[in-house]
Amino acid sequence: MFGLKDDWSYDMPERYFTLEDYEGGVARWCPGCGDLAVLTAVQKILRDAQQVPENTVCVSGIGCSSRFPHYMKTYGFHGLHGRPLPVACGVKSRRPELDVWVATGDGDCCSIGAGHWLHAIRYNMDMVVMLFDNNVYGLTKKQTSPTSPLGLKTNTHPQGAWLPPLDPLVAMLGFTNSSFVAQTVDWNPAHLQATLHAAWQHKGLGFVRILQRCPTYTDSVFEELQKDPSRLLLLTGAKQPALAAGVARIFVNQRDHDSLDLGAARSIASSAHERVPIGVLFQDESRPRYEDFTTVGLGMTPEQKLAALERELDRFAV
Repeated sequence: MFGLKDDWSYDMPERYFTLEDYEGGVARWCPGCGDLAVLTAVQKILRDAQQVPENTVCVSGIGCSSRFPHYMKTYGFHGLHGRPLPVACGVKSRRPELDVWVATGDGDCCSIGAGHWLHAIRYNMDMVVMLFDNNVYGLTKKQTSPTSPLGLKTNTHPQGAWLPPLDPLVAMLGFTNSSFVAQTVDWNPAHLQATLHAAWQHKGLGFVRILQRCPTYTDSVFEELQKDPSRLLLLTGAKQPALAAGVARIFVNQRDHDSLDLGAARSIASSAHERVPIGVLFQDESRPRYEDFTTVGLGMTPEQKLAALERELDRFAV
């Protein structure tokens, strides 16, 4: 009556997901571990997008960060040391519709998994790869990792690490067919979530290096960066993660950066000893994605597959 709708029923969605729908087992990381912030950020991204949990797969290798799939109420695969990327690529090649997240550490990715790392970047399959970089092997109790800073005292180098650390950003920007390279910090939840969201929306492999605190073994490594935001360089621009004005004001040093400019990205990464950049260094969605090749023929019937196999075998008939 009075021109109003007489049907006051509310159209409820078939399913509505809350954070609890993405929360798996109780996280057993140490109190204050940066992994907890990353876990929450991913859960919020999926909740905000109403991503169906059973359409999401979390893959990991071995390490503290690789407990990640256990704490997500999605499909998960806890792989071998250094092997999360070939597993993730295998999942994407057979089930391209699935949303794939990879959790790997500085040892898992940059040491034993380095060969897989290089080729997974070249394949550029549509997934998010999160490098939890705390500069140490944490799960096996404080050994030097490829990213440990020079002089860091560990159980394998009690007098201090001898070699300069590997820089994942510099390496990534030199790999063939890299399409998304970003860096963020675990102690700024807004920037962390915005950066991971940008990687998730990217069509291709979104690689995010996360400077991640380990309160047990490397509590001092990122202490200066936490206390002095002027040591950080916030990358700004049209394609950078969207931040509220209040969050952006925290960063004294900002630089407008075109993420399509690979040369500028390499220059920024190489000068990280002056100020540590956070944001998207490089992004190019025009680069080829290997699943466009590996998924050819997925819809074939058994009869079509058998006929194709017969045609191939006929080629070898004498």
